[in-house]
Amino acid sequence: MSKQKIVVALGGNALGNSAKEQREACQATAKPIVDLIEQGHQVVIVHGNGPQVGMINVAMDEAQKKNPKVGDMPITECVAMSQGYIGYHLQRFIRDELESRKINKNVVTVVTEVLVDSNDPAFKKPTKPIGAFCTKEEADKLAKEGHTMVEDAGRGYRRVVASPKPIDIVQKNSIIKLIDAGDVVITAGGGGIPVSFKDGKTVGEFAVIDKDFASAKLAEIIDADYLIILTAVEKVAINFGKPNEKWLSKLSIEEANQYISEGHFAPGSMLPKVEAAIKFANSKEGHKALITSLEKAKDGIEGKTGTVIVK
Repeated sequence: MSKQKIVVALGGNALGNSAKEQREACQATAKPIVDLIEQGHQVVIVHGNGPQVGMINVAMDEAQKKNPKVGDMPITECVAMSQGYIGYHLQRFIRDELESRKINKNVVTVVTEVLVDSNDPAFKKPTKPIGAFCTKEEADKLAKEGHTMVEDAGRGYRRVVASPKPIDIVQKNSIIKLIDAGDVVITAGGGGIPVSFKDGKTVGEFAVIDKDFASAKLAEIIDADYLIILTAVEKVAINFGKPNEKWLSKLSIEEANQYISEGHFAPGSMLPKVEAAIKFANSKEGHKALITSLEKAKDGIEGKTGTVIVK
């Protein structure tokens, strides 16, 4: 098989809920990623950070309760922190796996800002829960301070933030140079740190960016051959969990959009993955998006499994 330029999008939930779990998950993750590299593919990695950025946010909130001098920690800084420590674990174990196979490659994590439009309609309708659960009284207090609060499935109240669409990758030129040098690049972690530019200055936006959409944007910018969006299942299904469940091997953009309109994909789960796959596949002739599990990524590239979405 010919060598491909591949963007791999890892889910944050697959990386565990503690530092120990994350180390173990990243060590396991390194093997199938290096399988792709060993085949000669150029691999770029994007990871989610949902549980991890939540842990950071909760830790900082608790620290502030005990010591008001700690101050508030903006979500942009929490995303940056998560990029650092998740990137550290990923690059460490990928490098070790490369070394064990006598593959000489650098692995580097880029703390990545992703450009969003400060006028994106998403800012008027925050939907993404972050941080710890709180009581009604705590929620009312936070609401008075300007936060948008929602009741979350009977478990308490949480802050929600906007999830605008990514427009550009701020560090794209550096990322492209690293890729061209043959390095394994970990970038746009957690969807990237959301920023906009106002009056010649960078402004961090109170938001989180969906990592699948950021992955699609990155893949488009670097002209990747494949966008691999990893999930818990081997293929995409329609009528999921029902007697007439059907697993899909290949989808055209038209078919994918039809299934979306029929409501086959859950909004907080498969829907953003399919939408991001469509966006990348539609960006240029020959671009392919693959949705599959981490363990099946190599087989998916070889056409043996997974759901491929093409123009």
